[in-house]
Amino acid sequence: MSTKNFLFVNRKAPYGTVYALESLEVVLISAAFEQNVSLAFIDDGVYQITKGQNSKGIGMKNFSPTYRALGDYDITKLYVSNESLAERGLTVDDLMELTYEDADDDYAEKPSIILVNRDEMAAMMAEQDVVLSF
Repeated sequence: MSTKNFLFVNRKAPYGTVYALESLEVVLISAAFEQNVSLAFIDDGVYQITKGQNSKGIGMKNFSPTYRALGDYDITKLYVSNESLAERGLTVDDLMELTYEDADDDYAEKPSIILVNRDEMAAMMAEQDVVLSF
């Protein structure tokens, strides 16, 4: 089986629907099949990777710590829309520190989050073999 570029586009807030959790599960499954997987966070999807999430009041499990494990699955590109952050009064400082260990650079820890504008996001999406939106 040849490797394909999969992009999972996350547009929904992390809680209140099953989309964010289901996306994360499908991402991990895809990575297990050794596909080239990346994620995009657009619109309310940027809330999925914000710091300090607390879901106790709504009776849902806080699954945000799972994003820290993505690097272990060779998922190292998390594209985040600059405009979506700004429209929600957020900055990169409001996001979790998500990193991976670069095997090609003596396992140096590097950031997984890549801030992009709308044009860069569109260009990156056009390069993918498969784009799945959640």
